[in-house]
Amino acid sequence: MQKIIAELEDKRAQARLGGGQRRIDAQHGKGKLTARERLDVLLDAGSFEEYDMFVTHRATDFGMAETIIPGDGVVTGWGTIEGRLVYVFSQDFTVFGGSLSETHAKKICKIMDLAMQNGAPVIGLNDSGGARIQEGVASLGGYADVFWRNAQASGAVPQISVIMGPCAGGAVYSPAMTDFIYMVKDTSYMFVTGPDVVKTVTNESVTQEELGGASTHTRISSVADAAFDNDIETLLEVRRLFGFLPLAYGQKPPRVATEDPIDRGDMSLDMIIPDSANKPYDMREVIEKVADEGDFLELQKEHAGNILVGFIRLDGETAGVVANQPLVLAGCLDINASKKAARFIRFCDSFDIPILTFVDVPGFLPGVAQEYGGIIKHGAKLLFAYSEASVPLVTVITRKAYGGAYDVMASKHIKADVNYAWPSAEIAVMGAKGATEILYRSELSDKDKIAKRTAEYEARFANPFVAAERGFIDDVIMPHGTRRRVIRALSTLRHKRSEGPKKKHGNIPL
Repeated sequence: MQKIIAELEDKRAQARLGGGQRRIDAQHGKGKLTARERLDVLLDAGSFEEYDMFVTHRATDFGMAETIIPGDGVVTGWGTIEGRLVYVFSQDFTVFGGSLSETHAKKICKIMDLAMQNGAPVIGLNDSGGARIQEGVASLGGYADVFWRNAQASGAVPQISVIMGPCAGGAVYSPAMTDFIYMVKDTSYMFVTGPDVVKTVTNESVTQEELGGASTHTRISSVADAAFDNDIETLLEVRRLFGFLPLAYGQKPPRVATEDPIDRGDMSLDMIIPDSANKPYDMREVIEKVADEGDFLELQKEHAGNILVGFIRLDGETAGVVANQPLVLAGCLDINASKKAARFIRFCDSFDIPILTFVDVPGFLPGVAQEYGGIIKHGAKLLFAYSEASVPLVTVITRKAYGGAYDVMASKHIKADVNYAWPSAEIAVMGAKGATEILYRSELSDKDKIAKRTAEYEARFANPFVAAERGFIDDVIMPHGTRRRVIRALSTLRHKRSEGPKKKHGNIPL
């Protein structure tokens, strides 16, 4: 028996060593942790239970029969984060460059199946050279098996991808199908075709970082939700994100005890709106002053800054936030902002997370580039997402709510549940100047008359009371009382029931 136990320990030690000490040192030399070290940071201490430690590939071509390493380049299993169950896989770049083989894929598929069966999220730590060339179509089939499970798990359990090294070719599509993607600055990248192929096909010269680095995907493409300086910071942020999420559809996110009073008022909010309608202010400040402890986990911070999305807690309960940002493009909706917000809304709706919307929007961004780029269809994505959402929807209009953008931003007309406005709210077809120039075009040459007409229009429409008279606004509230009113509104919506027409699913304008 002792001999067998010793043999088991030897095999475990061999598996834990991955591709060997030399490759581990190389990984550390790049500023990267190993697959197992990453799981030690991500999961609660001592909680990880590994599966399939001794699995090996079955390939024999190209000398593969002589190179067999236990685990086959991916560490899989389950553990806990703050005591809550999560299934994980962590690709090991020290073993065949983390490349995906048939058995490597089967290991990932097994924990994804278990996650679905047991109602728990999946977190994947990606660090792979792509499909294992020596296995040909078998490795490609393995990717497809993973992709199919990503689609099945979508909306059933949260899926988080962490890009911690290379992720290229077909490998990128699994993370792209998950709910959130975090990256590590300078050491991770994602692209379908690498710089060499780009150079050959298009004659464009580009580095890996420029083509698919963290800065590219957080700022330009919006593929990634956030990027951080190193492995440890990234994994700690994943833990933070995980804390806002439910384990599965039909479950609630964890309630976090807070000493922040429900009725806490913030008098500074009464002065945050500038006297001039053309002056910006920081909507992020509004969100933080309403949230428990001022904690706002913002997503896609570097992309489409004219709209803010992320998670906060209100009286300990998770809520999603969507908010126009007057500091960027005056808070106008454009293509990127519409796509960014629509995707976030659909995630929240999938997992029954209430949505709080702050509105200060002068309209959709005009321009040839926007029209040619399809702002009609992309703006419709945001409208569709809000209209389809059946979760509690609470809206606060802080200042401008003009034109079609007013309708789109969780208005009462698309079935938002509770709609408030600050006294500074302006709800109209357009701003006073533009409206006056259209209504009184024949008087444009008389500046005094136009100034008088503009003042009359502002007095008539630059306030929330016309909308309130028609029931489109439930109440005009004082800014300093926003936190209390929003929390109370959400408390009444906890058992909201919403049944739409019978159908398989809608056809969102993708």
